[in-house]
Amino acid sequence: MTAQTKSQGEADERVAQRGVVRGFFRRVEVGALIGAVVIWVLFALIAPENWLTITGVSRILDEATTLGIMGVAVSLLMIGGEFDLSAGVMTGTTGLIAGMLAVRAGWDMWVAMLAALVFAALVGFINGWMVVKTRLPSFIVTLATFFILRGANVGVTRLVTDRIVVEGIDHAADFFTARLVLDTEFPFLGTTFRTSMLWWFALTLIAAWILQRTRFGNWIFAVGGDAQAARNVGVPSDRVKIGLFMTTASAGWLVGMMNVVRLRSAVASQGIGEEFVYIICAVIGGCLLTGGFGSGFGAAIGAVIFGMARVGIVFAGWDTDWFYTFLGIMLLVAVLVNDNTRRRAEAMTASAAKARTEEEQEDG
Repeated sequence: MTAQTKSQGEADERVAQRGVVRGFFRRVEVGALIGAVVIWVLFALIAPENWLTITGVSRILDEATTLGIMGVAVSLLMIGGEFDLSAGVMTGTTGLIAGMLAVRAGWDMWVAMLAALVFAALVGFINGWMVVKTRLPSFIVTLATFFILRGANVGVTRLVTDRIVVEGIDHAADFFTARLVLDTEFPFLGTTFRTSMLWWFALTLIAAWILQRTRFGNWIFAVGGDAQAARNVGVPSDRVKIGLFMTTASAGWLVGMMNVVRLRSAVASQGIGEEFVYIICAVIGGCLLTGGFGSGFGAAIGAVIFGMARVGIVFAGWDTDWFYTFLGIMLLVAVLVNDNTRRRAEAMTASAAKARTEEEQEDG
């Protein structure tokens, strides 16, 4: 029987038929989505008077926004097989740079922010270059960067201001224009949301499009799965990895600027410890620690789960000391679900490939 005859008649019984339900459970984000639904239902039953309101939604998204921006960027880097432990402190470093240039040097806010972006991109480039040239684990390279930036944040800020905080940033030229663009409130459905949420949504869509629809997205998966094999087939692995480190650092800059215009100040301790939360959001969203597997949408859902947990515990009147215990349990469950999802996806792909091979051999 020829392939043409089969296409006109009944489908080959050997070819795996995916179906809607089976296809859903093959999705990378399925574990995060199920977890989000479970947590939403849990707090809807415990604290419906606050949870089931538009104000409750606003609170959740407000908690999730900056984590979501960083989680999406970190997920791209993790899919590419690397980590960045300096991502959290970068939000504080760039905020301090922009704040000191605007307050102490009298720069326009936009110019100060641009200088901070150049610094972030340069640090990201150095991180990526060190990883690809020395073949050292990115965990070690970016951990060193973390300590360098953390020390510089305190030392330089104290040297310049005699304190570890930069205040009065709202007096800089064009501050309120920057605030309007990056992180200000706007009314919607009887409550207020923030423009930073729109940035998060847009960046999530862009990341998803890059991963699923572009050659660069294919390269990210390839270098995360096997960098050497990807290099052998012509993928510019080194440039991809360096670009991903620069993307993560630039996302840190964006979050740092959002914090500065929202708080009207910058603190040397800003962002320290948050890098693990970004990784947790990415892992909950489907990323594997081994690389080559993950989703930008999943990381965004992971940030929503984080926001729901933090806000829901407050709404329920629980002791907030248990928050990180709750988060740790979610992380463990997510890792187990993600590994199972990956195994299922690989098994289905292998089955389909085997069926195609058998069909080609029969037609031959």
